[in-house]
Amino acid sequence: MNTLGVAYESTVRSIYFSKLFKKPVHVAGGGKRLGKVSDIVFALEEHAPRAVGVYLYHGWGKPDEFIPWDRVVELFLAGIVVKPPEQGEHYPPFKDQPGWILADKHLMGRTVLDIDDRKIEAVNDVVMQLVDGQWRLVAVDTSFNGFLRKWRLSPLETLIHDDLIPWKFVQPLSIEDATTTETLQLSVARAQLQDLPKEDLADVLEELSGQEQTALFSALETDKAADALTEAEPRAQRQIMANLRAERAMTILASLSTPQLVDLLTVLPHEDQLELLLLLPEPRQGRVRSLLSEREAKATDFMDQEFLTIAPHDTVAVAKARIRASGLDYHGISYLYVVAAHGPVQGVVDARQILLEEDSVTMEAIMVSPVVTAEADDAREDLTALFSKYHFRMVPVVDTEDRIHGVVKYVDIMKSSVKA
Repeated sequence: MNTLGVAYESTVRSIYFSKLFKKPVHVAGGGKRLGKVSDIVFALEEHAPRAVGVYLYHGWGKPDEFIPWDRVVELFLAGIVVKPPEQGEHYPPFKDQPGWILADKHLMGRTVLDIDDRKIEAVNDVVMQLVDGQWRLVAVDTSFNGFLRKWRLSPLETLIHDDLIPWKFVQPLSIEDATTTETLQLSVARAQLQDLPKEDLADVLEELSGQEQTALFSALETDKAADALTEAEPRAQRQIMANLRAERAMTILASLSTPQLVDLLTVLPHEDQLELLLLLPEPRQGRVRSLLSEREAKATDFMDQEFLTIAPHDTVAVAKARIRASGLDYHGISYLYVVAAHGPVQGVVDARQILLEEDSVTMEAIMVSPVVTAEADDAREDLTALFSKYHFRMVPVVDTEDRIHGVVKYVDIMKSSVKA
C-alpha cells in the first residue's frame, strides 16, 4: 500500500540517470521528503560499476547528505524511496572513497571515445540496471536524448534514437581518468581487449597518445598487438614503436609477415629502421633489407614454404589425413598441389572440394590442370595482376621445369600492394 501520498508509478528494473536527476527522495512509511537526487554514486568494479549511494545537495549553506544504497527501498520513475536515517533526521555528509565515481559529476557531459562510431562523443546519460539484485551502471547514452531527458524535454525523444555504448566498452583505463580530467578517455576493459577486431583497436590507438597509448598497447597479447599495429595509421605506428622496449619490439616483429614488416619499417625514421633490423635473426634481416632497398620486390621475396603436395594416385582419404597431420593454418591448406616424385606440378585440388568427394576418389580424377603459376622473378605488380584476374588464395612459385619452390599467398601480396 502506498503511504507516501504521492502517485508513484510501478518500480523499474532499468532506468536512465536523467529520469532520477532532481527527483524527490522520500522516507518509506511516513512519506517525509529528504530532498532531491543530486547524483548517484558508483564503485568501479570489474564488470560494471555498482551503485553505493545517493547524493543529496541542498544548497543554501545546508550540509549535503549521503544515503548508502542499502538504505534504498525502491526506485520509481517519480523518485526514490529510502529507509529513515539510523540516527537523527538527516543522513551524514558525503565522504568520497577511492574507486568511487559520480554519474553526474564524473560522467555526464564528459568527452568519450565511441569505438563503434569511431568518433568523439559526449556522455549525455547513464543507464542503470538491476543485475542479480544489485543496481549497476551498464551503459552510457551519447545521443542528444539524455540532454532532453535531463531538462524534462522528453516529448522530443521520439525524434532521436538512443545511442547506447555498453560499459565494458567505456571503462576508464584508470580511476584518475574519470575523476581528474575533463576528457574521459574511454577505452575497453582490459579483459575485453583481446575480443575486439583489430580495426577497432587500431582506431583506439590512433585516438590515444603518450602513456594512455602505451598502456593500452602493452595490455594486448602479442598476436593481437601485431594485428592492431599493422592496421594503425603511420603516425600511430611511429608513436607506438618509439615507446616499445626492445624485448617487446622483438616479439612483435617476429609475429609479422615479411611484407607487413617491410610496410611497418618504411614509415619509421631511418635510424629506427636500423635499430629494429638488428632485432631480427640474420636470414630474415637480409631479406627485409633487400625489400627495403628495392621496393620492386620479386616473387621469391614473398615466397612461403607452407603448402601441401600430394601424388596423383593418392585418394581423398589420404588427402584428408595429410591435411589433418600438416599443422598448417587455413591459408596454407587452401590447395593441394598434385606432384609426382618431385617432378613438375601436374594439377591443383581445392581443399574445400576434398570435403565433398568420396574417400576412394583419386587426386588425378578431381585435379584442375594446367596450374596457374608464378615465376621466381615475377614482380609484385605481376603477382597482383595474377590474383586480381584468377582470385586464387595462393599461387605456386615454380622454376623453368615447373617444379614448386614455394607459394605466394593472397593475404600477403595484396595487402602489401595496397600499402605500397
